[in-house]
Amino acid sequence: MKEVGVGVAGEKRCTGCERQLPVAQFARDRNRSDGLQVRCRECVAEYSAEHYRRRREAMGRTVREKVVVPAGHKLCRACGEIKPHSEWHRNATASDGLSTRCKACRAVQGRERHLKRHYGLTEAQRDELIASQGGVCCICLAAPAAHVDHCHETGRVRGVLCFSCNAALGQFKDRPDAIRRAAAYVEGIAWKPTLVAPGVYQLPS
Repeated sequence: MKEVGVGVAGEKRCTGCERQLPVAQFARDRNRSDGLQVRCRECVAEYSAEHYRRRREAMGRTVREKVVVPAGHKLCRACGEIKPHSEWHRNATASDGLSTRCKACRAVQGRERHLKRHYGLTEAQRDELIASQGGVCCICLAAPAAHVDHCHETGRVRGVLCFSCNAALGQFKDRPDAIRRAAAYVEGIAWKPTLVAPGVYQLPS
């Protein structure tokens, strides 16, 4: 290939795009007579990207498309959305000082990990459980089911409750006897304990 030297007014012709460009658009190359590469920086970048793509595809790996991101924004590789820096948590160890996933995706990931760690469920399994309940809390049968309930002794998942019913079970400490007395009390049957000794009460049978 015939080497193209520097022309008038400090310009040079790129052998890639065949444009006459300022020499500042060419990287240094000490092996060339004019000390510059034969292709402009833009063509070299495109060639490198294409070479990288072919190499990744030959290895059977995914090739990420280059995305133009405006200043003050970042691309989330999880959801594929470009969001402002305010939608990212800080990460001092990252090159740009931001987390690799946006706040929304980190929240989703956190919920998935919580379900798996505490209940051994995936989100799909949780959703199937809610669907089997008709989408409502299996105690009050009115409010939307949102909180997974499980036995604290065995770890067995019992169902998905609304916030209020789930909190009520926690207040009753999962004691069926206390819950039955509460139901009877609400129905108008006040089971009052009998004092049989100082500080000792006997509950009605």
